[in-house]
Amino acid sequence: MTADTALRTSAAGVPTGPDQLEAAVEAAHAAFEQGRTADPAARAAWLEAIAAGLEQDSAALVEIAGRETHLGAPRLEGELKRTVFQLRLFAAEIVQGEHFDATIDHADSSWGMGPRPDLRRYNVALGVVGVFGASNFPFAFSVMGGDSASALAAGCGVVHKAHDGHRELAVRTAQAVTAALDAAGAPSGLFSLIIGRQAAEALVDHPLVKAIGFTGSTAGGRALLNRVAARPEPIPFFGELGGINAVFVTRKAWTARSEEILTGYAGSFTLGMGQFCTKPGLLFVPAGSADGTSDGSSAAEDADVRGLLTAALADFTPAQLLSERLHEGYTDAVRRLQDTAGVELLVEGDFAAAPAPTVLHTTADAVRRNPEILRQEMFGPASLVVEYGDESELAGLAGLLEGQLTTTLQAEEGDDVAQLAARLADISGRVLWNGWPTGVTVSYAQHHGGPYPATTSATTSVGTAAIRRFLRPVAYQSFPSGRLPEPLRDGNPWNVPQRVDGVWRRPSSAHRQDAVNQDAGSQEEQP
Repeated sequence: MTADTALRTSAAGVPTGPDQLEAAVEAAHAAFEQGRTADPAARAAWLEAIAAGLEQDSAALVEIAGRETHLGAPRLEGELKRTVFQLRLFAAEIVQGEHFDATIDHADSSWGMGPRPDLRRYNVALGVVGVFGASNFPFAFSVMGGDSASALAAGCGVVHKAHDGHRELAVRTAQAVTAALDAAGAPSGLFSLIIGRQAAEALVDHPLVKAIGFTGSTAGGRALLNRVAARPEPIPFFGELGGINAVFVTRKAWTARSEEILTGYAGSFTLGMGQFCTKPGLLFVPAGSADGTSDGSSAAEDADVRGLLTAALADFTPAQLLSERLHEGYTDAVRRLQDTAGVELLVEGDFAAAPAPTVLHTTADAVRRNPEILRQEMFGPASLVVEYGDESELAGLAGLLEGQLTTTLQAEEGDDVAQLAARLADISGRVLWNGWPTGVTVSYAQHHGGPYPATTSATTSVGTAAIRRFLRPVAYQSFPSGRLPEPLRDGNPWNVPQRVDGVWRRPSSAHRQDAVNQDAGSQEEQP
């Protein structure tokens, strides 16, 4: 059984058998070994080739994705554009070389700890990475989404498990990727696709697989995490499992702009039919707001949340959810939460094939009695409004939440929210001020992660920092200069940032050719 046979089997859309899985992983490992010394420019060219290949096949890819996911062409075209942008951003990032974290400590006989040997450390790729894509983002978090792109950028081989929700798209995308890599001269087998649960389990268990990337449900991610931990050699598991993404509204903000807040909330929790992992599933508002009743002490308390939300959702056009299975899960989750003591219906939706949005309501007292109310994810166009009595309660209410991908503050400049903001930073990976969490840009400072169950690590799955997940440090002590990896040589032939004796340096472009020549001469002198 060869790697080519394994790839042809996946291309046919049939489940991958044990022999084909073995061939795919062994080919990825061989490609990793062959390509591990490729310089950043060569590796960047491979990523650029993939980006160009996806662009060239974009019409067919979007058409297939629309058929399999019920997502509209504008959404899919935008998501594919994001995927291509991400590949090119990663290509530019690895050419800069900061991900190597190249650090050089020259020998120092007068070092304060006693004589110091020559020590040099940098980051190397882990090896073969198994990637499990998501159903709700068929491009951005799937075959060539963030996990696959960042693993390839780090220098790893990738074996991707196709999501059953868009299997035909996965196959077509993988064909575009492998064709682009072959044309760019990348090692054969660097990327491959597998299909089916049996192959997925074997992928997680395979001794040549050195890390797993996953985007999906908490239940699915936890099952994979447990399987990874049970391996004879446990490996890193980078799971993004979602979250509730709570939003906290102060009384001053509510007084100043309750209608604006509710309009933004309605648009955010229904965006993409509520099938974003960053959908705001909880909205904390001042008491007396939900039904328009209050003691009349403020305009905020006289706001009619039910009426304003109904108006904000009036022009919403329902669409089908991603799959029948997700529709069933959504229906069960909403009904289960609605039947919970202390929870009532605020805005009535439905569970049609294209469901209308549902908004539920509860109180701070109810969630203190039963914190599980705050931990029920409704993956679809539904959310929960929680009324609190006093702002002093908010930090404590935040303490009832599990780990979040995001939390949001809707507040005014004069609000004293320092304690609450600190608490939100403790429990989430991204904290927003007067914004909405749906929409995760790909950039340098982005962080898409959070404490469990949002994710299973302290890393990000979005942005350039995601590359570092698939690297590990190695130190070289007293090695001859010509035998050192290029990022650790004094001549710095790859022109990457180096921290030399505690000081960061970036050689000029003009210095690069001199460095290459110097290292070539050093190598010739080595036996």
